Amino acid sequence: MDYQNTLAFAQALDRQDPLARYREQFHHPVINGQSVLYFTGNSLGLQPKSVKDHVGLELEEWANWGVEGHFHSKNPWYSYHELLTPASARLVGAEEHEVVCMNSLTTNLHLLFVSFYQPSAQRFKILCEGKAFPSDRYLLETQVQFHGFTPEEAIIEVFPREGEHCLREEDIVAAIAEHGDELALVFFGGVNYFTGQFFDLAGLTRAAHAVGALAGFDLAHAVGNLPLALHDWEVDFAAWCTYKYLNASAGNVGGVFIHERHGLDPDTFRFGGWWGHDKANRFKMESGFTPIPGAEGWQLSNAPVLGMAALKASLAIFDEVGIAHLREKSLLLTGFLEHVFNDVVGRFPGVSLEIITPRDPARRGCQLSVKLIGTDKRFFEALTEAGVIADFREPDVVRLAPVPLYNAFEDVYRFGEVLHQLLEGWEAR
Repeated sequence: MDYQNTLAFAQALDRQDPLARYREQFHHPVINGQSVLYFTGNSLGLQPKSVKDHVGLELEEWANWGVEGHFHSKNPWYSYHELLTPASARLVGAEEHEVVCMNSLTTNLHLLFVSFYQPSAQRFKILCEGKAFPSDRYLLETQVQFHGFTPEEAIIEVFPREGEHCLREEDIVAAIAEHGDELALVFFGGVNYFTGQFFDLAGLTRAAHAVGALAGFDLAHAVGNLPLALHDWEVDFAAWCTYKYLNASAGNVGGVFIHERHGLDPDTFRFGGWWGHDKANRFKMESGFTPIPGAEGWQLSNAPVLGMAALKASLAIFDEVGIAHLREKSLLLTGFLEHVFNDVVGRFPGVSLEIITPRDPARRGCQLSVKLIGTDKRFFEALTEAGVIADFREPDVVRLAPVPLYNAFEDVYRFGEVLHQLLEGWEAR
């Protein structure tokens, strides 16, 4: 598209936007009496207005039924997690029996590693991206230590080439091939939290399987952001949170995917809990764990209903809109942000701000990471004071995420105005 950095152009795009009406289905923050430009849905999504009714219903059912709400409430709590499965499966491209919502992200990854990281003396190494999200890094460090290895010997990190910010897919595949005989697992973030790079999950899975390793992914920044096809891509396992693009509230329940070749195999080892046990016999309280076929067999405890109610409200919106339509708008919206940013920054040669997210729209979602060159964190703080809610990642990156469900093209234009004003003041220092 031939973008123009004008208010008229932005407003014209908003008038033509078939998803524009969904913006009004979300609460938009007003901070210190000021309506803000919210570009941090990659950290915490905005609250759908429907959440209040969904959570309120379960509070009423609790008040009215007490423990009997497990079986007699409108949405029986005993099977509440099942209400989230169809929409979750559609979002990640899975069969319904391959998906379950439970626990939280890193907890789920540790549980999945019990099943899918079982190293031997020969095959014990894990290959991951350099500068992975810290929680993933700590996960890997402690998992290999639990099995008697050191991080230095068991974790292989792949970094960008000198002078580059993003990984080249061919370098990852080459590293997999190089370490193939010793490799137990390839584990990546689906979208790198720092740069916003979207990895070729199908290609990485094929490369891992070609050397006899398994492939798993942290999809915290991918689910609800990009179309996924985990079943068709033959991914072994994945996990995600629901508070970023899925707008389910801070720290809410996570989700997991386990490919049916593992999930339907009762011999696939996993830790047991009573909510993963055979439903027909769960309340007999007998010894002997018999896992439910599919991803449900990885559950430990009963559903946290109030949090799941918030997720249920948001998933209903995703089901109504469809991830394909969200992706169409995301491509336009993120492309417009890139154009506005480059247009504004280009007017100030004395201040260098660089987008480090891939320029290829196919290799990114709705996040642009900006490296602060010639400025410092005070510039991010000035953005915040001016009413732009983004986030900062050490040492020098601001992440901007225009979310198609609730960000407008005019939001992007207004951001450009704020950026221009700040750069004028910064250059004058």
